[in-house]
Amino acid sequence: MARPQAVLWDVDGTLAETERDGHRVAFNLAFEACSVPWRWDEEHYGELLRITGGRERLLHDMTLRKDAPPLAAERQALARAIHDRKNAFYASLINEGHIALRGGVRELIEECLQRGVRMALTTTTSRSNVEALLCAHFGPHWHDSFAAVVCGEDVSVKKPDPEVYFQALRRLAVSPNDAVAIEDSPGGVAAARLAEVPVVVTLSAYFATATIEGAIAIGPGLHDRRGWRPALRASASAAERVGLDDIQAWCAQMETVSQFG
Repeated sequence: MARPQAVLWDVDGTLAETERDGHRVAFNLAFEACSVPWRWDEEHYGELLRITGGRERLLHDMTLRKDAPPLAAERQALARAIHDRKNAFYASLINEGHIALRGGVRELIEECLQRGVRMALTTTTSRSNVEALLCAHFGPHWHDSFAAVVCGEDVSVKKPDPEVYFQALRRLAVSPNDAVAIEDSPGGVAAARLAEVPVVVTLSAYFATATIEGAIAIGPGLHDRRGWRPALRASASAAERVGLDDIQAWCAQMETVSQFG
């Protein structure tokens, strides 16, 4: 690969710490608004992240609770009501400035735009959540920066299924090895790798100690050149963040690494 022709961005945990600081908080506000006596602390929500999708996560949690509705139809109805309220609270949290982009994200997006590298969003979160986050940080015309946007409503199966990546590759008309994904979690890495897309992992708060296999690079975030596997060379420009040249170098090596090995 001479250089990646497209960068495929995950959203939750990758662009921002939305899970810990956004979705979890919004779910708790929605529980209260719906007069449901449940609350998700950080530890429990971290365990629930093994389930992909907010509504799916909620339905799974109901199976663990004795005070959840006994009938499947009742659980589905309650899940829809809570999830709708949760999405509204999530948008409010973003608009009020409670959820910042992770360090280095804006800079890499701007570098891609300047250097003509196309980008896509490859997420299985809802389109309304994506719209809220991107509009707040990049303005109402944020769509113009991305050649493809694939969200949860666009796929029949969520990550770790690779459908979201297959759709993005088709829309961009690029082969897997001409793209690189940026993910934060084992499930996202699995989805990209099943589509044969190389993956760079910026570990998020909930997956900082996760076992990651199959990525071409793993590190603490795009804001910091330290702590990456494979290690980054000193930047000629003295930049502290990870840039396109670094991603290009990892793609050229194309050797998978482990978080701990």
